Amino acid sequence: MAECRRFALIAVIAVLLAGAVAAAGWEHAQAAQADAGPVKLGLILDMSGPYARNTGIGSATAARMAVADFGGHVLGRPIEVMVADSKNSSDQAAAIARDWFGKENVAALMDVTGSSEALIVQRIAGTLDKIVMLESADATRLSNEACTPTSVHYGIDTYAMANTVGAKLVAAGDKTWFFITVDYSFGFDLERDTAAVVKSHGGQVLGNALYPLGASDFQSYLARAEQSGAQVIGLAAGGSDLDNIIREARRLGMIPGRQVLAGLALRITGVHALGLATTQGMLLSVPFYWDMNEETRAWSKRFYAKVGAMPTAVQAAVYSATTHYLQAVAHAGTLNAANVMEMMRAMPVRDFYAPDGHIRLDGVLVHQMHLFQVKTPAESRYPWDYLKRLATVPGDRAFAPLVQSKCPIVEQYLSGAD
Repeated sequence: MAECRRFALIAVIAVLLAGAVAAAGWEHAQAAQADAGPVKLGLILDMSGPYARNTGIGSATAARMAVADFGGHVLGRPIEVMVADSKNSSDQAAAIARDWFGKENVAALMDVTGSSEALIVQRIAGTLDKIVMLESADATRLSNEACTPTSVHYGIDTYAMANTVGAKLVAAGDKTWFFITVDYSFGFDLERDTAAVVKSHGGQVLGNALYPLGASDFQSYLARAEQSGAQVIGLAAGGSDLDNIIREARRLGMIPGRQVLAGLALRITGVHALGLATTQGMLLSVPFYWDMNEETRAWSKRFYAKVGAMPTAVQAAVYSATTHYLQAVAHAGTLNAANVMEMMRAMPVRDFYAPDGHIRLDGVLVHQMHLFQVKTPAESRYPWDYLKRLATVPGDRAFAPLVQSKCPIVEQYLSGAD
């Protein structure tokens, strides 16, 4: 009996020692994490060019709001947000990414503005096993042919834009189109995807005109579009370029006119800059509008107090993406890209930006899209009251089906499943 009690005592002591060792190990790990310095999150943005109003300081502010709301720490370490201006240069964006991932030990990027810039940065990140979240780069190829295991296309893509605005106009009888397209990845993909929608609904594309990013004169491009006789002039452009095209069309007497101008990537900042008298009646498709419900209004008013403007869908997406990434890191208990990516795919997105979101194998955040029409001046009741919702499109209908994906990761998975 005494022998049994002795063995029992030894067992209890062993358990207590094991617990003490485990506690000591946990404390050591926590101390090591604290000594490792801050968890650095980066944003490579357009701070002064044609997309600055849609991204810029507003996106940087949204990321910092997300960090503050998260508590400012993850894995026992403070979180630091770094921001750089790519000046809409792929080479500049690539140099920033290499420096940050190397010398600065940045854990992940929360956005890269510009599709061409995003394409090269996500390729660099993939080779270094770093995560890139993309909200302001819209080219479908980012999560299609150019997808990587560590990138997430968190915002909207050109397929989703085309599949809402383009389809609506063709269904209304506007079947002949001419495109004015910015000469880089985003413009190419937006024109291609919209043209595919037009043709699939029985429409016809009569031609296009390419212009360089940041062009100062759009008169010749608009003249070609007008002379085409197309019912719709599809503007495959964004940011201040899109504003300037619409403004020039108004000056030339094309708004209002016999042709419909479709601002496929029109955003609330563009409506604000141009005014309702110029943009009234135009259609746009986004997953977020500040005045949709109490939750969107509450967050947007906090954002407005810091920035002095209501947020774009891109800026709301940056907040959501940063929060989702930090939640995944906390649940995974590590910054390891594979573990965090697995956790982000496993965790649904349920917030004011995407109440029904989930991240697919190709990195696309699938979420609902809304089709809006710009109000007339008489319909607007208060500042920034610009849009009225015409329809809501579920995510599985707005985004391209996974079976159509050209992402090598998906193709490998599907071939293995067969």
